[in-house]
Amino acid sequence: MNMLLSPIELRVLGCLIEKEMATPEYYPLTLNALVNACNQKSNRYPVMELETSTVEAALYALRTEFKLAIEVTSSGSRVPKYKHNMQEHWGFSLSKMAILCELFVRGPQTPGDLRSHANRLHTLTDSGEVESILYSLEAHEGGPFVVQLPMEPGKRERRWAHLFGGEPEIPAEPVIQYAPAEPQQTSGLSRHERIEALEKEVAELKQELGDLRTAFEAFKTAFE
Repeated sequence: MNMLLSPIELRVLGCLIEKEMATPEYYPLTLNALVNACNQKSNRYPVMELETSTVEAALYALRTEFKLAIEVTSSGSRVPKYKHNMQEHWGFSLSKMAILCELFVRGPQTPGDLRSHANRLHTLTDSGEVESILYSLEAHEGGPFVVQLPMEPGKRERRWAHLFGGEPEIPAEPVIQYAPAEPQQTSGLSRHERIEALEKEVAELKQELGDLRTAFEAFKTAFE
């Protein structure tokens, strides 16, 4: 795959897929409806605030450069509407479309998160099914379309990311800053002075021990 979509183009494409699967009765989308979908607060990461002109420019690129969207007209309506044509390129199943859609609108996720989020678009039984779909997208003859990211510290599952925007940025390993060891407190005496003080203390202890021995002998003699 040699496509390199921008974050805004990916948001527009993801919203077209999402609305086709979640609310087919309102699909294809008018430009105004698509702008609202792109700026939606729920089911989006990051949340965006796109101008109509920005979405229109992204739509133009998707239609003309990437051939991933088309403009349609319906009888009785003068307002143009838009839809994606992802399946015409790769023939993705509904389950694959749901997974890719969630990666487009929410970013990298674990299989467990993807199963939870994509279930609103297409029923997925468990994380095992999601993993199978992801490996299939990774090994697809027209792909790879997804990649598994390195394990993050403290996490139990590895996340997956799509490749429609190029290789995802992988954060560098955090650098652990160690505080410098505090220097040991000293008495301020030189090594020679410390040795002299220790020798004096030993001598005093010997003197005390000798005095105790003398007193004990005197006590012992008095009772013999």
